[in-house]
Amino acid sequence: MKELTFTIRDQDGIHARPAGILVKTMQGFASAVTIKNGEKTADGKKLFQVMKLGAKCNDTITVTTDGDDEDAALAGAKSVLEENL
Repeated sequence: MKELTFTIRDQDGIHARPAGILVKTMQGFASAVTIKNGEKTADGKKLFQVMKLGAKCNDTITVTTDGDDEDAALAGAKSVLEENL
């Protein structure tokens, strides 16, 4: 299990476009992906769950990957988050 903590920098928080990019990227990995914002948790491969996290600018989210390609999945998540949020 690998974990990444990331602070949202986008003024709009996690909105449809970056959430879609993140989910599509995560769907390419076999590992389970979980995203947490405060007490809310989402499957990182399901768009509506990621959107329902309600992550706003300056919120800190935690991405956890678990599985055979967890390192690659976490690197993919980090790349998407840094480029889009």
